[in-house]
Amino acid sequence: SPPEEVEDASEPIKRDRSHLENTLKLNEEKPADDVSGVLQRLRKIYHSSIKPLEHSYRYNELRQHEITDGEITSKPMVLFLGPWSVGKSSMINYLLGLDNTPYQLYTGAEPTTSEFTVIMHGPKLKTIEGIVMAADSARSFSPLEKFGQNFLEKLIGIEVPHKLLERVTFVDTPGIIENRKQQERGYPFNDVCQWFIDRADLIFVVFDPTKLDVGLELEMLFRQLKGRESQIRIILNKADSLATQELMRVYGALFWSLAPLINVTEPPRVYVSSFWPHDYNPETHRDLFLKEEISLLEDLNQVIENRMENKIAFIRQHAIRVRIHALLVDRYLQTYKDKMTFFSDGELVFRDIVEDPDRFYIFKSILAKTNVSKFDLPNREAYKDFFGINPITSFKLLSQQCSYMGGCFLDKIEKAITRELPDLLGSIGLGKKPNVLSCDVTGCGETPKNRYRKP
Repeated sequence: SPPEEVEDASEPIKRDRSHLENTLKLNEEKPADDVSGVLQRLRKIYHSSIKPLEHSYRYNELRQHEITDGEITSKPMVLFLGPWSVGKSSMINYLLGLDNTPYQLYTGAEPTTSEFTVIMHGPKLKTIEGIVMAADSARSFSPLEKFGQNFLEKLIGIEVPHKLLERVTFVDTPGIIENRKQQERGYPFNDVCQWFIDRADLIFVVFDPTKLDVGLELEMLFRQLKGRESQIRIILNKADSLATQELMRVYGALFWSLAPLINVTEPPRVYVSSFWPHDYNPETHRDLFLKEEISLLEDLNQVIENRMENKIAFIRQHAIRVRIHALLVDRYLQTYKDKMTFFSDGELVFRDIVEDPDRFYIFKSILAKTNVSKFDLPNREAYKDFFGINPITSFKLLSQQCSYMGGCFLDKIEKAITRELPDLLGSIGLGKKPNVLSCDVTGCGETPKNRYRKP
């Protein structure tokens, strides 16, 4: 009918944004938490108690994860992943109110984002080339240099003067295109994704209900998300483009497709809404979509509020892995020294140990030590590669890594894990209301209790 045509020609109605400002507390003029003192202490603990051992046993060659000062002081990072054209860039534009401004990210029906775009805070609108971002050691992106020049050309930073970006950084990723050869990208796409996944505080995996295409690239992505399940949120975007009954079917189909890919007892949180500035389609469940959107914003707020707790827990987790790695290398070295005689061929002796560490109880003896969980033990195969590059004779025993003034490396890292980092966590908890991230969750307790001993 003619009146409708007139309506279509007019500008689509914009949605009210007040719930965004209220939930994310964008209008509050409260002073930002002074976290600089805590960050200084965290850096000091890392450099004096964790890094020496990390360096001495070349942990970075096992895990490829070096922690820079930029990473210790960086803001929480929210990563947007998912197939192409599901509305990732539109969602960022909407959350930051960038539509119809010079800052807005490109959006469209065809695959538009071919770059990794980092949206961060800055005094004025500015675009930064990837090569410049990687060269600046004060930023947390300098390790990305290892992915090569081709990748840096696909990395772009945008600085925007926005209140939310003072507290969080967004990363928009190129959409996953099924049936596309990895080589076409010209850089290791999966490795780059892994780098961002390892550092993200919140990971939004976005889907479009009108085209649920779960193929090999997406399967690969979920394999990379293993172990990060608590950070994942699944978003069924553009939900007002379907009738209710159809939406329910799609919701079921999405879970059916994803169930084999996410092996956790607790299903990840799914948000069903339409994240863009236009008003919801009439005849759809606008109240539900609005509630879902507010829940998602609360989730985002929680990550921002728990920034320091998460950072300390992350550094502590890193320290635990470094400690286990050092204990393992020490054990390999000790076994090697025990087996060597005057007539032995060192290489053959060590090959025996590396090929079958269980015969020499290497991993079992580490588990017998206090505070080592079997779930934190690295893969045996990883050590074959590790010692292939680093000869066993290039390491020193832990007992020899002590100095009169500085104490022993192992004692220092254990003190950081059991005392210094939990104390730091406790010190920031004092001024805040009791938090979800208590020691039960982060496991920052002194020593595990023996549940089987009678009191």
